[in-house]
Amino acid sequence: MNNYKLLPALVSILKTLNLTESAKQLNVTQSAMSKTLNQLREDFHDRIIVREANQFILTKKGEKLKAQLPALLQQLNNLYSPELMEPSLCNRKFTLASSDYVAQAILPSILSHIEKEAPNISIEYKQWHKDNLYNLAEQDVDLVATIADSVPDNLYGNLMAEDPLVVVFRNDHPHYNNNMTISNYINGRHILISGGGDKNSPIDQQLAIMNRKRHIFATVPFFQSAIELVLKTDTMLTMPLHIAADFSQRYDLKIKTLPIDIKPQQYYLLWHAKHHEDPEHKWFRELCLPLIKNHLERTIKYGMKLIHTHK
Repeated sequence: MNNYKLLPALVSILKTLNLTESAKQLNVTQSAMSKTLNQLREDFHDRIIVREANQFILTKKGEKLKAQLPALLQQLNNLYSPELMEPSLCNRKFTLASSDYVAQAILPSILSHIEKEAPNISIEYKQWHKDNLYNLAEQDVDLVATIADSVPDNLYGNLMAEDPLVVVFRNDHPHYNNNMTISNYINGRHILISGGGDKNSPIDQQLAIMNRKRHIFATVPFFQSAIELVLKTDTMLTMPLHIAADFSQRYDLKIKTLPIDIKPQQYYLLWHAKHHEDPEHKWFRELCLPLIKNHLERTIKYGMKLIHTHK
């Protein structure tokens, strides 16, 4: 490989599998992009992408390049970056992804610290879906705070905490004093949180194994809207303990143990290997980690007391 300047074009081609789209991204003609692909094929002694019906697919070599190139290019770019991060001089946009709850409960603290330490930095927050974890290299995301059962290859990160799912009612729910049995749980009216895709899915998967199904009264995308519905209806909401505990400090809510055996949810802060050596990224993740982790630990500890009190 003699022309390393072609590598950004290769990354684009591997991602889009579309020469027209890659040409638009790089602001070149489609003819120029075709010549670039032919040169890349010659350099790598492989076709890289091949046409199948009306689309392109990757060769085995193409798949290997797609997995490895983003991190390698980032390492090359880091050679030109300053060795030390000076927050007051940093002018960069970071992208953080997680649930709407993190945006509401923790993001303000993160931005407050950034405003004081690095006023030229900006933040873009994205709603996260845990299914994106296995293609994080292709996501325009610097950090993700997410539920995960395992950490895919090429990702770095920290396990911050874990907690169980619990059931939340308004304090004057007419059936609140009943024992929370599986039967009572299934026969109740449930609010389901759909946003992010990682809120309640383990519940319905386990119920399906038991050949049972709960009654979903309403489905909403966000935690705050779900809590508002619980406060005004005779419904129940299944959610992580730390979130239930946090909301219970502001609203008249009661928390009960979930009557189904579900393993605790584990919360990670993760980033792709392509960012790992970047000093600016390192500063950003080291700022975010304690703020998110401390919030989790504090609310989980408080939630454990509430479960005991509300039995």
